[in-house]
Amino acid sequence: MKIGFVGLGNMGGPMAANLAKAGHEVTGFDLAAPMPEGVTKAASAPEAAQGAEVVITMLPNGAILRAVAAEVIPAMQSGAVLCDCSTVDVDSARAVAADAQAAGLGALDAPVSGGVGGAGAGTLTFMVGGSSAAFEKVSPLFDIMGQKAVHCGESGAGQAAKICNNMILGVTMIATCEAFALADKLGLDRQKMFDVVSTSSGYSWSMNAYCPAPGVGPTSPADNGYKPGFAAELMLKDLRLSQQAAESADADTPMGELAAALYARFVDEEDGKGRDFSAMLPRFEARHRHD
Repeated sequence: MKIGFVGLGNMGGPMAANLAKAGHEVTGFDLAAPMPEGVTKAASAPEAAQGAEVVITMLPNGAILRAVAAEVIPAMQSGAVLCDCSTVDVDSARAVAADAQAAGLGALDAPVSGGVGGAGAGTLTFMVGGSSAAFEKVSPLFDIMGQKAVHCGESGAGQAAKICNNMILGVTMIATCEAFALADKLGLDRQKMFDVVSTSSGYSWSMNAYCPAPGVGPTSPADNGYKPGFAAELMLKDLRLSQQAAESADADTPMGELAAALYARFVDEEDGKGRDFSAMLPRFEARHRHD
């Protein structure tokens, strides 16, 4: 398949490399990042899109997605699919899809879960919104770049699924870190805490698979000085998107709102920037009841 790929940073680069390695003809464009092995460099985003059956974008935010889409949609051939793998606001995803469909193109919003490691290993999960026909066309590429793709519904549904999932993740990580810090102050051994909670009603992915306490449970960023697997500032971005969506949908999300405020404080005012989002644990350890 002939593929255009716009946005070849930490996530997009390995994804494009995996497509090229699988034998697809990939033409890429990025303002700064180097071309991955096997990817042909284009001079612009529209040039990367010309003649492509699928154009994949992996971009920082909704405003940049809208700008890039405005450039590439006119350059794409009729019947091609624009597949955005960025994590952006639902309104931007739907607006870009509407513009693509009006131009005779298929459109998918397909944000990912699995981080940089998953991008490199080809084990990402894709949460996909858009038509069934567009999903079927891009499915073989999802199989190369990831291990699972879930068609969540019409345009915007992929972003909605990603935002809701990560709001849960942010809230549960804070609760897990709070509980470990409380256990410390109560004199409870961390391993005993893990042994109980991981097999009781308090278990969660944050506890069982990504434990924020070093030396407890499976290996996680906590065991590597909280070097980010998923950076706190990226969690903050997703939590802010969840609150933007909640505002737009008139949804009451008090825990999501509080989690966003805590991560904003952690990233913007404390030492959270550049650390894993699970580094909330040493933050809570160092704090007192009314700090």
